[in-house]
Amino acid sequence: MLISMHPLPKLVLCLLWIVAALVVFRLSFQIALFAVATLVLLFDARIPLRRLLGLMVPFALFGFGFLTTSVLFRAESGFAVLMAQEQGGAPEVAPGLVLFFRVMACGMISAVFALTTDPGQFVRALMQHLRLPAPMGFALMQAMHMVPDLRAELLQMRMARAIRLGRPLRRVPTPPEALALAIPLLAYAIRRATRAALSFEARGLRPGRVRSQLPQAQISRADWMRLFAGIGGLALLLAMAPQGLT
Repeated sequence: MLISMHPLPKLVLCLLWIVAALVVFRLSFQIALFAVATLVLLFDARIPLRRLLGLMVPFALFGFGFLTTSVLFRAESGFAVLMAQEQGGAPEVAPGLVLFFRVMACGMISAVFALTTDPGQFVRALMQHLRLPAPMGFALMQAMHMVPDLRAELLQMRMARAIRLGRPLRRVPTPPEALALAIPLLAYAIRRATRAALSFEARGLRPGRVRSQLPQAQISRADWMRLFAGIGGLALLLAMAPQGLT
């Protein structure tokens, strides 16, 4: 459902959910947001469970300090206590636990947008509906395509190096191997940047010039219905969250 949704209403919906997670200091509400975002990634975006658990690791590490000080050491950091006081947190609920699930909820909501949105379609929507300058839009497209290309080029370099040395390819490169591949990878990035600059010149990407655009998908009635349904679901979660777990 979210994969076929227009990028701009989807962006608004995800931002509203993230703002709600940042404003409401309720443990039950944070857990509910995290659970809903996780279920959307599993069943709507069809993200494998193993990959989804890997996506959670950086966010879990970010909030791990709040969790350990709150649950294991029975202490709270000054930041967590201040957040609980400013946002009306109840004393019977550990503020660090709420902040941990807040990080997880915001991370999974951002992953929902990132994994269900085509980057090219998103940039084109920004250019058409929000008047994003064409040079900036094409620069974003180049950057989004260059990152996976760098990864693929690095893998090819590692495979060629392993064949030349007559040993199997390691899963994680060793520090000497990473240093040996740094210069060739940098040279590849410079070549890609040079080709992108020439492409910009060929396309006439200069500020202030009138440009034509290919027809893009418009925001449909179904997109508006999904947006209001998501807002209604957010209000429902907020109403169903027990007031005692604030």
